Parts: sequence; C-alpha cells; structure tokens
Amino acid sequence: MLIAAATILIGFIVLIWSADLFVDGAASIAENMGMSPIIIGLTIVSIGTSAPEILVSLNASLAGSGSLAIGNAIGSNIANIGMVLGTTLLIAPLMVHQSCMKKELPLLLVATAGAALLIIDGKLTLLDGCLLLGGLVLILWRMISTQVKDPELTEEAEQEDLPHLKPLRAWFSFAIGLILLIASSRLLVYGAIVAAKELGVSELVIGLTIVAVGTSLPELAATVASAMRGHTEIALGNIIGSNLFNLLAVMAIPGIVSVQTLDADIATRDYPAMAIFTVMLAGAIFLSRRRDKSKANHSYLGRFVGTLLVSFYALYYYWLHTTI
Repeated sequence: MLIAAATILIGFIVLIWSADLFVDGAASIAENMGMSPIIIGLTIVSIGTSAPEILVSLNASLAGSGSLAIGNAIGSNIANIGMVLGTTLLIAPLMVHQSCMKKELPLLLVATAGAALLIIDGKLTLLDGCLLLGGLVLILWRMISTQVKDPELTEEAEQEDLPHLKPLRAWFSFAIGLILLIASSRLLVYGAIVAAKELGVSELVIGLTIVAVGTSLPELAATVASAMRGHTEIALGNIIGSNLFNLLAVMAIPGIVSVQTLDADIATRDYPAMAIFTVMLAGAIFLSRRRDKSKANHSYLGRFVGTLLVSFYALYYYWLHTTI
C-alpha cells in the first residue's frame, strides 16, 4: 500500500508541474505564431487545465479501467464546484457578469443534461463518445465566434498573465510538459489501480475521490489566483470550462476506446450528485442576481454560497463513504 500511495503522490506532483510546462509552452507557441490572447485563453489555457483529467482518462481506458476514467470525470466536476469554487468563494467573493449567466452557464446545464441522456442506458459506447466530442467542438466554435469580439472579455484576457517564452524555449517546454504529462498520468493510474485492489474498493470510488481531487488541483490553483487578482470572469470561467471539458472530452474517451458498462452507482448516486451541484451553482447565481437590484447585470457570489458548496461537498464524501 505504501508503494501505491507513493506512486500516486509522485504522479500527482509531476502531473501538475508538467501541466504548467505544457500550458506555458503551448500558449507561448500560439502567441509567437500571432494568435490573440483571447483565443489563447479560450482554447489552449482552458484545455491545458483539463490536460491531467484527459491524460488520466486515456491511460485508464487503455489499461482497461474505464470506471476509473469515468469516476475521474464525474468526481472532478463535483470537486470543481464543491471544493474549488467553494474554497475560492471563502477566500475572495466573485462578481459574475451577465454574459456568463446567458452563455457559459446554460451551456454547462445543457451538456450535463445531454450527457445524462447518453448514459441513462447504463452503457457508454463509441457513438456516445463521438456525440460528446462533437458537442465539445460545437461549444468551442460557439464560444470563440461569439466571445472573441466581446470588449469586456478581451480587456480581461489582456490583463491575464500569459507566458511569454522565446520560440526555442516554448517548444522545449511544450515537448517536455507533454512527455511528463503522459508518463505521470500512467504512473498515477497504475498507483490508483493498485490502491483500489489493496483497499478492496472499486476503481470508480478511487476515481471519484483520490484521482478526482488530485486532478482538480490545477483548477484550484488557477481559480484562486484569478480571484485574488480580481479577474472574476476568468476564475469562474475556469470552473465552467473545465467541467465542460470533463463531461464532453474526459468522459467521452472511455467510450471511444471500448464499450463501457457503467457501474449502477453512477446513475443512482454520482451523476445525480454532480447534476445537483451544477444546478446549485446556477441557482445561486440566479438568486443572488435577483436580490442585487442595484446591479441587475451582475450576480454576486459570496462566502455564504462558498460555505454551502464546501458543506455539501463534505456531505457527498460522507455519503460516498457510507455506500462503499
């Protein structure tokens, strides 16, 4: 068990560090090629923060541990809202702009409902995976086409600290980051599988807990940092964007690799819990907007919402523990 724990810990450390290298290199390459900061933020940076989940999902699926990959996707979404956003709100309250309420949040709600319809039969197939990825492509296209001309979003993107590496160093950082991402994700999956066997619990539970929390650490760091600098749209955008990628890319991978028969707990416990957290977030944003009459175009998320999210996250883990 000590070997498995050490393998997981080393895998997490290298995974998070290599994700930063990968994003820095990819963003700098794009900048050196003339890509605008807003496009870099909407594509490369958003995808980069989900790189750990994507690589873990792919390696778990190839290793025949599809439940671990699916648990990682669902658990990461729960952790992003309950742990990451909840903790961020306890540190620095967020002001949510109207564009988020009208564009990004509805997309997340639709994606959550759409993915539920695909897995309601208890299976995740190649067709399901392709439909999920197709939805991601459409959402990315819509986000870029509608938001690239948004002056407020462009101004905020220009304020964000993006890496500025010279071409040779950018390509080196990109290559090393990608290699370490692949290696560390394989190491993490190996440790998680061994831990599941030694602890006598399912790979789904390991994916929902240890792996999900670990792969959500980049989102926690990015969201807290953005909130502390006052970039509230970027902070919440990291959460919504990551959850979209988890639903439409990370969860699609197991089905594309091979047909997955889903654990019954996914439909009765874990996916409903993730959907509840998503609806809670939408409800908090809507209700806080209704109460704040002086700023009708904004919604204020404060420490009360953060306390609720963290508390419900703790309750979910307790529920998970009692049903193992």
